Amino acid sequence: MNGTKLPDGGVLYDESDDDDDDVLPPEGDAARSLAGVEWHAGWQNENGLKGAELIAEFVKHLPNAPGVYRMFNEAGDVLYVGKARSLKKRVTNYAQGRVHSNRLSKMVRETTQMEFVTTRTETEALLLEANLIKRLRPRFNVLLRDDKSFPYIMLTGDHRAPAIYKHRGARARKGEYFGPFASASAVGRTINSLQRAFLLRTCTDSVFEARTRPCLLYQIKRCSGPCTHEISDADYAELVQEAKDFLSGRSQKVKEAIAAQMGEAAEDLDFERAAVYRDRLAALSHVQSHQGINPAGVEEADVFAIHHEGGLTCIQVFFFRAGQNWGNQAYFPKADPQLTGSEVLNAFLAQFYDDKPVPRQILLSETVEEQDLLAQALSEKAGYKVAIQVPQRGEKKDLTDHVLANAREAHGRKLAETASQERLLKGLAETFGLSYIPRRIEIYDNSHIMGTNAVGGMVVAGPEGFVKGQYRKFNIKSTDITPGDDFGMMREVMTRRFSRLLKEEGLPDRSAQPTAEEAVDAGFPAWPDVILIDGGQGQMTAVRGILDELGIREVVTAIGVAKGVDRDAGRERFFADGRSDFSLPPRDPVLYFIQRLRDEAHRFAIGSHRARRKKEMVKNPLDEISGIGPTRKRALLQHFGTAKAVSRAGINDLMTVEGISEAVAKQIYNHFHENRAG
Repeated sequence: MNGTKLPDGGVLYDESDDDDDDVLPPEGDAARSLAGVEWHAGWQNENGLKGAELIAEFVKHLPNAPGVYRMFNEAGDVLYVGKARSLKKRVTNYAQGRVHSNRLSKMVRETTQMEFVTTRTETEALLLEANLIKRLRPRFNVLLRDDKSFPYIMLTGDHRAPAIYKHRGARARKGEYFGPFASASAVGRTINSLQRAFLLRTCTDSVFEARTRPCLLYQIKRCSGPCTHEISDADYAELVQEAKDFLSGRSQKVKEAIAAQMGEAAEDLDFERAAVYRDRLAALSHVQSHQGINPAGVEEADVFAIHHEGGLTCIQVFFFRAGQNWGNQAYFPKADPQLTGSEVLNAFLAQFYDDKPVPRQILLSETVEEQDLLAQALSEKAGYKVAIQVPQRGEKKDLTDHVLANAREAHGRKLAETASQERLLKGLAETFGLSYIPRRIEIYDNSHIMGTNAVGGMVVAGPEGFVKGQYRKFNIKSTDITPGDDFGMMREVMTRRFSRLLKEEGLPDRSAQPTAEEAVDAGFPAWPDVILIDGGQGQMTAVRGILDELGIREVVTAIGVAKGVDRDAGRERFFADGRSDFSLPPRDPVLYFIQRLRDEAHRFAIGSHRARRKKEMVKNPLDEISGIGPTRKRALLQHFGTAKAVSRAGINDLMTVEGISEAVAKQIYNHFHENRAG
């Protein structure tokens, strides 16, 4: 790294051409929007300065230009990411102690290094700030949690008979995408209704090509059977266009056309065909009846409302596309309780749209400080004008009030759940004699059938309930384990889990438990305080042996949960270090809590096992042949119909398939005829 030595002992250096990964240039949309960003690292501390003194020295070398700054602690962790119209003026506030909360004062005290990035405009700084916050997750910023990508409906565009699918992730396949929907279940319900309304196929292309007669969906009138030409390509294309029109907001036009066709069929006394149109109309009505509120004046918009009370913030989002309500979702961002709702919403919006398409209209329940700047930044990102408004009257005001009411309800439910969860965690600590209230509990279970496709499952719970983003599955790999050896499987799971945890995180400090504020700052812990094992004394012996080998038995409290007499719920036996096994009273809340934890682990382990078993069952023999990728596999199946037919084919027959050379044909033939190879 090139740098210029300064008289005060610091170094001013430029990282614009540096390959150091720590610089973390922007990704995705932010990278495309910020192609001209100049990357710099500011005054590097070589005199051991800290806090306001360090920042005061840093300010001397800052430009009076827009950009983004980062603050680091002694361990190199990013404490805070901020943006400014003038880096010099903004950072001067920190040097002079002009901060509005105790948490930010603490942040300033912990700062031992700062870095900055200059941008051409303040809007670029805003987009870059949001990108870095989402990637680095600094503990003193407002953080958007549970940030999964939203599902879409996709109509494929690279096949003679387009299919309708649920889609999430990159838009790699050619086709049209409609969304976002708030949840996968909302997409599933809509697709089911659209199948009945437009009779579009949902099968994969490989299944489609292999069909010789229509499937069950055709028989129950949920597909028009394009695979076997039960419907002509032209007529199927009309159905596809009707579906596109409906999803694009022209639903009334589609319903009127179908109603007219139903009337014509009835006049012709073709009552069977009229009944088909009647059922299609009913399916479309079903879609719209499940969408709840559908305001006529809102064609394309996201509506945000925030409720901020009791140290908890809830932001409710409703999605409207094509004049239809496509669901809603509640978010609970991590934020300093001393921030106002407006400040939290302002930070939330920039992060929310960092990796999501932006609608043309955004409606808010209250004004945010940088509303105009945010609208300008999102417009530049989207490539069209984005309007951000706080409605004051009329239908849009009624809509934001409705969303705000939903935010208040979700906020109340979350507070009640959190309080209940805290009471249960406290009760667990008292029941098992823990010296502190656990903040992370890991629950383990195994699932297999006669030892095959064995999977270990780990679920995680904390003060806010189950933390599904932390769930893990372990495909049992060891060949030394006897099929069905639950003890051996648990040993493998424990060894893999805690060996990796030691390597990545090191031993946790259990000498002093963090205060409530320190716990919030630190985020969700990586190390469990308690592990629950679904099993009795044998399982616990295996687990304790692993914990002893790794030297962490005093760090993690292991508890075994064995099914009681006749495997009845409520008669479980518990196994813990330093005491005899015992049971809890039948109506003890802690017993119900542990049962719920165990049942979730059981559900997750069984689900993972079934997914693995299903994958094994549908595995195609062609997948095992080196050099046979998706394209050649598709060509072979289209030509021969099934993998079994491919296995019976001769070399000359194989060579007639497009993309199969003589060498590849011999490779395929030899794979299925090992004894005759050569």
